[in-house]
Amino acid sequence: MLTGKQKSYLRSLAQTSKPIMQVGKNGITENFIENFNDALDSHELVKVSILQNCLEDKADLVEILCNKTKCESVQVIGNQLIFYRHSNKENIVNPIILP
Repeated sequence: MLTGKQKSYLRSLAQTSKPIMQVGKNGITENFIENFNDALDSHELVKVSILQNCLEDKADLVEILCNKTKCESVQVIGNQLIFYRHSNKENIVNPIILP
């Protein structure tokens, strides 16, 4: 579980980054979950953009992604979702060190 200070720090990091993935009219598929899981392993902090043609509710998307990939939701703002999961991989370029 992330503390408020840690979430604030992660939000500040995500503010300048661009979305890595997009959810469209097909919603969340198994392929999307695999790619999302890989993105979490390599980046730790992933920003997802929800397109206008997405028919699913944002809260449902957050719940599905958190349950399937064991990540934590950092922020939901507008059509942007931010997720974090600590990665134990050694080949991460810029590992995130939480306060």
